[in-house]
Amino acid sequence: MEKKDIDWSKLGFAYQQTDMRYVSNYKDGAWDEGVLTADANITLNECACIFQYCQECFEGLKAYTTEDGRIVTFRPDLNAERMMDSAARLEMPQFPKERFIDAVNQVVKANAAYVPPFGSGATLYIRPYMMGTNPVIGVKPADEFQFRMFTTPVGPYFKGGAKPITIRVSDFDRAAPHGTGHIKAGLNYAMSLHAIVDAHQQGYDENMYLDAATRTKVEETGGANFIFVTKDNKVVTPKSRSILPSITRRSLMYVAKEYLGLEAEEREVTLEEVKDFAECGLCGTAAVISPVGKIVDHGKEILLPSGMDDMGPVIKKLYDTLTGIQMGRIEPPKGWIHVIE
Repeated sequence: MEKKDIDWSKLGFAYQQTDMRYVSNYKDGAWDEGVLTADANITLNECACIFQYCQECFEGLKAYTTEDGRIVTFRPDLNAERMMDSAARLEMPQFPKERFIDAVNQVVKANAAYVPPFGSGATLYIRPYMMGTNPVIGVKPADEFQFRMFTTPVGPYFKGGAKPITIRVSDFDRAAPHGTGHIKAGLNYAMSLHAIVDAHQQGYDENMYLDAATRTKVEETGGANFIFVTKDNKVVTPKSRSILPSITRRSLMYVAKEYLGLEAEEREVTLEEVKDFAECGLCGTAAVISPVGKIVDHGKEILLPSGMDDMGPVIKKLYDTLTGIQMGRIEPPKGWIHVIE
């Protein structure tokens, strides 16, 4: 397929409308067959549940052009499963896994001209989401829902290379111990907006959220999981019931053990021990890993030995290996790469 006339090198991480999106509606206890549509607009009643009580969940994944010219996605089955978990927690009907993957196939194929070429550093971002659509004025779940999936081409998260960022220990809480931190709900991100704007105004790139119960353990940032590296090259990621189970983080931990031969551990991480780590990174779909060079805890600076110039050596190996798998340069584990036929 002939690609769109886009300067791929100038793409930012921003929305650009593509030709088609997938839509399926839930009514009277069942999902309809679903369709592709050229209409990017949504018309809903003013009292729709999504507007009144934010009954919504979403996902994020990417389509890539590999070195051999195939269009692929990375572990979409895990996105489907996580969205099912999110829906169940929010009293929404689960969109079946096999239908989720079929929707990915349909929407990527329909927008194949927008999948950036290999080597451009750009990708096609895929955004599935679901919302309560019928009017609801009393506080209760909706009865009707809409599942949608659109795409947008995006540039590399880091233009000119991934430079280490500075983050702060936040005074705000991201999620309650028995709340919704473990699911991908829009409400979690809405409450983080003030905290990130405040962080930026104070000169920081991101927030480090601590557990709300004791404020002594590291949880995550507003949109990414933490990965730490000890001075003896052990990879450590925080464990908590209120952390979103990042697909990128789970994949990186597997890569650390099975590809790089490193010890990898998921456990509680205290704020007190952060100063003893050699490297730190924030991992997620958009950037894969954002290296952290400095953490500021209420005026006390924690400078990571990896420094503020480049990714630390272990974080760099993790990044290069996972992106190599995604782009087809490195043989993937079975089931990780889903080819769009």
